[in-house]
Amino acid sequence: MRPIFHGQVLFFTVLWQQDTKSTGRTGVFMARKHQVQFSGPVTVFHERTLSERGTPAGYAALLDAYELKVPLPRTLSCTGEHHRVREEGGWRILTPRHTPPATLEGHLTFALKYEGLDLAVLKRIFQTVGAQSIEAMVKITPTGTYARRIWFLYEWLLGERLNLPDAEAGAYTKVVDADQQWAIKGTTSPRHRLWNNLPGTAAFCPMVFRTTKLDDYIQMDLASRAQAAVAAVPRDLLARTAAFLLLKDSKSSYAIEGERPPQDRIQRWGRAIGEAGRHPLSLGELLRLQMIVIGDARFVKLGLREEGGFIGEHDRESRLPLPDHIGARDEDLPALVDGMMDFERATAGAIDAVIAAAILAFGFVYVHPFVDGNGRLHRYLIHHVLAGRGFHPKGVVFPVSSAILENIEMYRAVLEDYSKRLLPVIEWRATAEGNVQVQNDTGDFYRFFDATPHAEFLYECVRKTIEEDLPRETEFLARYDRFRTMVETVVDMPQRTMDLLFRFMRQNNGSLSKRSREREFSKLTNEEVHALERAYADIFERE
Repeated sequence: MRPIFHGQVLFFTVLWQQDTKSTGRTGVFMARKHQVQFSGPVTVFHERTLSERGTPAGYAALLDAYELKVPLPRTLSCTGEHHRVREEGGWRILTPRHTPPATLEGHLTFALKYEGLDLAVLKRIFQTVGAQSIEAMVKITPTGTYARRIWFLYEWLLGERLNLPDAEAGAYTKVVDADQQWAIKGTTSPRHRLWNNLPGTAAFCPMVFRTTKLDDYIQMDLASRAQAAVAAVPRDLLARTAAFLLLKDSKSSYAIEGERPPQDRIQRWGRAIGEAGRHPLSLGELLRLQMIVIGDARFVKLGLREEGGFIGEHDRESRLPLPDHIGARDEDLPALVDGMMDFERATAGAIDAVIAAAILAFGFVYVHPFVDGNGRLHRYLIHHVLAGRGFHPKGVVFPVSSAILENIEMYRAVLEDYSKRLLPVIEWRATAEGNVQVQNDTGDFYRFFDATPHAEFLYECVRKTIEEDLPRETEFLARYDRFRTMVETVVDMPQRTMDLLFRFMRQNNGSLSKRSREREFSKLTNEEVHALERAYADIFERE
């Protein structure tokens, strides 16, 4: 509908009512008018401060005007009073000439043009304004690019067909602006004369923005670098390196969770990681992996949660939950898990492997479908996608968990970036058991989130494993082989004893301590000890 004055727009809720004066067979339409007020210039908006007065635009204006309870986008837009575009403090400040008409259509068009797709916000808007508002908008400009994209998104997100005839004109355009966000090639939608290049389904479709950082990572062609790095490594040395990295990743994954399980569980989980990408992903496969992760399931209920789930602490006195993150409602879990499985299958070969891995793995950990094991399965999914799409050399597992553990604060910051925006829009109550029970519909907040920071973080972890960890571990094993050879020229000892000798020397900066010389290696002469220490220095001093 057209605005009646600047800053205010009308939309209609249409009700059907029987005509009491007729025979009862005839109905009349009655419309209620709702006035929606768009914000004027502000300096504080939803607790976000602006450095200067700005008028909310696009998603910010729509969220405010329609009082939508959804996670705020990472970056909000407004139009300022100066003729320069800049980004600061979670705001993109555009110029006065970018100011859109203060209408539903004006701000939706602005959002699609300058802000990309925030599917959670769009769906809430569509549910709020109703079908007739969107139909009226499309009828005004039926061939318009933005009108047809809004039309398509309404039907795709809500699964409802609008009362509109199929588009007969208008050049084919793409639903996702590939210059703004990552998309797939997609398929045509003749009804809307569009290319549906969304990287998922309405059941699960997080979006990733194109950034300079991601473009730079992709230009590195890390998969080719990994192949080149292992090509020059002798096969036996590569096999040992791969086994070491696999065990390192398994240990690190448990360490991230603050656990120190028995060695056999670490090794079993390492073997499972080594098989990542070989088995089709399904709920059954996830349940198999959960059993391996947990080991002793006597006190843990396996399978999808049948109650609420949260990450956090309990108040010491009241035992009330103090959540840092709340997972999806248990009734939403089957659809969300199915959506993630469909995403994994549909995007194979259609989108960058690291970006796909970030979307799937971090989506899984936000949903938190199980009572226990979610974190380790989340990191397994990274391996599954990278291995299944041939990103890393055959038989070599990148120790992604080790890279995460070394950068654990950034990892937590990435996870919290969304959780902190998600928590304020979740209505929950504490249960008698000290759990949480979500009271509102939150499913869309897990299927439609901005995975850009997660993709950037994961790419940095992958870069580190390829350019630092893989060469370092290979070089270390090569040096160790040289050390063993030199030890054998000095003294004859079993392999286990030689490993112990090396460990003691490494712990003591290349020399044997007085304790070890008096106990485990008391049979060595002074000349032999000096020779071994010289050998260590010659080989490892430049490490």
